[in-house]
Amino acid sequence: MKARFTPALFAHAEAVLGQLLSFAHPADAVVSRYFREHRELGHADRAFVAETVFAVLRRGRSLEVRCAGKLSDRNRLLAALAVTRGWSQRELAPVLKPSEEEWLAAAKALPDSDLPPAVRCDLPDWLYARLEAQLGADETLALAAALNQPAPLDLRVNTLKASRDEVLTRLAADGIAAQAGALSPLAVRLRDKPALAKHPLFLEGAFEVQDEGSQLLGFLLEPKRGEMVVDFCAGAGGKTLLLGALMRNTGRLYAFDVSDKRLVKLKPRLARSGLSNVHPARIEHERDQKIKRLAGKADRVLVDAPCSGLGTLRRNPDLKWRQSAESVAELTLKQAAILAAAAKLVRPGGRIVYATCSLLNEENNAIVDAFLASHPDFVLTPASAVLARAGIELPGDTLRLLPHRHHTDGFFAAILDRKS
Repeated sequence: MKARFTPALFAHAEAVLGQLLSFAHPADAVVSRYFREHRELGHADRAFVAETVFAVLRRGRSLEVRCAGKLSDRNRLLAALAVTRGWSQRELAPVLKPSEEEWLAAAKALPDSDLPPAVRCDLPDWLYARLEAQLGADETLALAAALNQPAPLDLRVNTLKASRDEVLTRLAADGIAAQAGALSPLAVRLRDKPALAKHPLFLEGAFEVQDEGSQLLGFLLEPKRGEMVVDFCAGAGGKTLLLGALMRNTGRLYAFDVSDKRLVKLKPRLARSGLSNVHPARIEHERDQKIKRLAGKADRVLVDAPCSGLGTLRRNPDLKWRQSAESVAELTLKQAAILAAAAKLVRPGGRIVYATCSLLNEENNAIVDAFLASHPDFVLTPASAVLARAGIELPGDTLRLLPHRHHTDGFFAAILDRKS
């Protein structure tokens, strides 16, 4: 159902954008709070507001050039609707003033090829330079185009409650268009973005919302029945729940995180999942006493490290404007310390998987190379061979997912096995 485009609805989008462009808080949190304060907005209205303001965040640099100095929030929104969403002046008529028609037509007519590469990609200069050095100009352009599209909605089937075929059959019966994911054997990709919070399958715990790329991390870790497994940076627990299901609800699975707030979000998800082998615990830092007690005892450890999040720009476009070369440099110090601390938990013959949702080599390969150089008792195990055991065909010694190639968020992961 499409929202009815009115001056009042446009005013809501303008109000949200004004809050977003201060970049004081994550965009999704700002939008969620605004919707809680304006419960009169229906599902279609909320979708319009969110998609339109996110289009401005995604295409910020090129829209600024197109606005030709007329940089009000109103003009950014009009340009986003005309240029990125392809609306005609007739569709914009409820809000467009006659005095705005000429500049908007000019903004829409400006060819992409007239824009400098970083502006055309809608990336800050520092980030464009790094990606171009890694990938080359053509692939950076293709990557940026994918990052500037909204992400699809992916589900992960909870195999303790249902099979993928059962979930697909029930979604189809409810008129929800969906298909099996191309990579993860547990993934379901939806064609649209229906509200799922009250859907019986969700309430029963038959699925969780989780990007298909993120699901592959569980298959790299390969947790087995009865093992002791640690999710070192568990967050709100999406990967924890996947690991628990892969362990068939046996063994012990520790979910550690420094944030109480994130672990609180895990509780209702855990209750729905039917898992009883998960032990969530808040830690102060990577050297916490709770961690030291497990030294050398864990069979498998997942480190989904705090990172720049630049692989998730389809969902979190504000990150490219909130991160900087300096913030990435700080993160790499944290990542190296966390990986070294987590490695102490692994028993001889055990495994650690280091992962980020970053696109940058310095957060990915560089961290792993430095770790291996200082930890001769660990070896890099080819990711392709481990994934093949789960029927997942992806080449490479490490997992490297890119939105324009794999239609997932950007992910990196390396399997580090400790020698027996």
